Amino acid sequence: MSDMKVYIAGSTGMVGRSLVKRFTSEGSLEVLTSNSKDLDLLNNSDVTNFFIKHKPNVVIDAAAKVGGIYANSTNPVDFLIDNLTIQNNLMTAAHQIDCSKFIFLSSSCVYPKLAKQPIKESYLLTGELEKTNQAYAVAKIAGMKLVEGFQSQYDRKWFSVMPTNLYGEFDNFAKDSSHVLPAMIRKFHEAKINNDDVTLWGDGKPLREFLHVNDLADAILLLLIKYKENEPVNIGVGEDLSILELSTLIKDVVGFTGEIHWDQTKPNGTPRKLLDISKLKNLGWEPKIDLRQGITSTYKWFVSKLDSKSNDLKI
Repeated sequence: MSDMKVYIAGSTGMVGRSLVKRFTSEGSLEVLTSNSKDLDLLNNSDVTNFFIKHKPNVVIDAAAKVGGIYANSTNPVDFLIDNLTIQNNLMTAAHQIDCSKFIFLSSSCVYPKLAKQPIKESYLLTGELEKTNQAYAVAKIAGMKLVEGFQSQYDRKWFSVMPTNLYGEFDNFAKDSSHVLPAMIRKFHEAKINNDDVTLWGDGKPLREFLHVNDLADAILLLLIKYKENEPVNIGVGEDLSILELSTLIKDVVGFTGEIHWDQTKPNGTPRKLLDISKLKNLGWEPKIDLRQGITSTYKWFVSKLDSKSNDLKI
């Protein structure tokens, strides 16, 4: 591991920041990062020149345009084009410099809406996608297929990982683009401050699992060290809860005492999305951060970064 130079794409995002922190703490790894000021991942020649200059032998693609149901539904062109462009640029540049390892972060949303539970990696492309995040999912599936293409055509030892719903410090808490867990944290906090009720989308019945981003970073480091195959790998916690149960948990952590209303005119999304994490468990991995513990630390971080005047995060 001492000769590994690891480039983490998307190092300013929630996942990227956690990966940088974890990989840097390892000590034996040289960690390379970039930001939008010194590297535009949407520019092919910039990415290629960056790789030629720095010559990473491991690339972890944690860069993506992400968002919740509303953002995906209203901006499908952006989600498709930006994500396809970023992953294509990174993979072609990595291939050009003969990069030995490439780990592509896909998503659990690539699986069919009505997939058998728990979801095995082999269930990819066996049914229709959930329409509310279809553009993002199609882009990620294309990335996974490109990884497979480099495996078969050029014998690259690259592979994809499919994380479940992630949360933690530096998450996106924006009102119009956040995922369900950070969106709830913000809604409950603002309602507590303003003495309002909270309205949530759907009926609360969908089941989801949630993985703290620091547990994801641990899993990816383990895979980099131990995983010798090139098949895709699910990363999750192996258990789920309903959105209603999640709302009750977050309400309790935040200290919100008002009423919760469910807007059933809004979509629920996929009914259930629980990953089979047998591959990862067989390598000796288990998540360490309990959901209540993770939500509590995430909420404390959110409050510490919230500007009371602008109502924006100071990061």
